[in-house]
Amino acid sequence: MYSKFILMMFAALSASGCGTVNTTFRDDAIVGNKLARWNSHCDSVPRIYSGAVFDYCTLDAEPRRSTGFEGSPSAALIVLDMALSGATDTILLPYTVYLQSKHGDIKKTSF
Repeated sequence: MYSKFILMMFAALSASGCGTVNTTFRDDAIVGNKLARWNSHCDSVPRIYSGAVFDYCTLDAEPRRSTGFEGSPSAALIVLDMALSGATDTILLPYTVYLQSKHGDIKKTSF
């Protein structure tokens, strides 16, 4: 019973920071704003394998000092999320191919 609760909490916390969830199921402006706020060197994120690419862009961003909800997770957690996002992106591939052909890349917001 206790292990199921821990597993469900871990799954919920993982999904909230998951690159695939952020890029596939949230508004494009949110992803574009995050790339701009984090001073990422990525100008856009393709929708195909967007979760793994978004995680890469998180690693490729300028170092952030703050931690916490909007802070910087450790590189090990980002790499773990990149692997999980890659698997999830593969499952969602037909849907993301459709989104890519309809909407194109997710652009970084310009401030």
